[in-house]
Amino acid sequence: MQPPRLLDRVRHAIQVRHYSRRTEEAYLGWITRFILFHRKRHPAEMGEAEVTAFLTSLATERHVSASTQNQALSAILFLYQQVLERELDWLADVVRARRPQRLPVVLTRSEVRRVLEQLDGAPQLVAGLLYGSGLRLLEGLRLRAKDIDFGGNEITVRGGKGDRDRRTMMPGSLKERLETHLQTARRQHDQDLARGAGWVELPGALARKYPNAGREWPWQWAFPATRHYVDRETTQKRRHHLHETVMQRAVKAAVLKAAIAKPATCHSLRHSFATHLLEDGYDIRTVQELLGHKDVSTTMIYTHVLNRGGRGVLSPADRL
Repeated sequence: MQPPRLLDRVRHAIQVRHYSRRTEEAYLGWITRFILFHRKRHPAEMGEAEVTAFLTSLATERHVSASTQNQALSAILFLYQQVLERELDWLADVVRARRPQRLPVVLTRSEVRRVLEQLDGAPQLVAGLLYGSGLRLLEGLRLRAKDIDFGGNEITVRGGKGDRDRRTMMPGSLKERLETHLQTARRQHDQDLARGAGWVELPGALARKYPNAGREWPWQWAFPATRHYVDRETTQKRRHHLHETVMQRAVKAAVLKAAIAKPATCHSLRHSFATHLLEDGYDIRTVQELLGHKDVSTTMIYTHVLNRGGRGVLSPADRL
């Protein structure tokens, strides 16, 4: 029996640590690029010099952003530390990509209202949660029926950034429409079950522990896709959640229709949630908890947005 291939070992190491699928795809991609950059040499034969050369080329030749270079570094460190079980010395000679300081794009309350008015159906509900609950796009799309607590007016985000769970508020203005939407989604699920479908992907090893849970209503996506797909491994007929590109296109079109000049995206709704809470006088630690930020310094960026008109200073032109 042949030993597992390197990338299979990486994939297994990622999965046993319960990293997200996106992290798995990103890490495998960067490790593959690293190997190809050095003409398919095995990483076990390489070390600090080769890693430094690869990371430096990203900054000097490909002109990637600092976050992209950091992601590549994280992938390679994972390869050496967790798979090859080897520590790399400090990579002091890496030319680092510059991290520009940019303020988040924040919409006014009026602009948020105008954007939401240009949306309808599931995209409008999802966008309402991005703004009203401070969710990241994929956090909103990956909500399951069991994560929405109408009695407690809460939404539970599971496996958010950094694989952390958190609770945030459910906007009262969306409660009735969200209940109606889930009733429609449940009827669709019942119809899927009657046709021999109705399965959904489960996180981690839950499918093995609870083999029938994938057909139960609480585990179904709150915002299911319109089409089915057949899972290759299980041959189950499933629904994915609404794809992020559907939301991204819908919000982009809504911003244009609302005649808003700002380069606003889905994430701008989350930025606006945080900024408007701080404007209303809520404590920054509370906002940090609702956003799911690990470090309060990340949340502090929104305090800069609050300093309107040149850090809140009155222009001398306004006194003429």
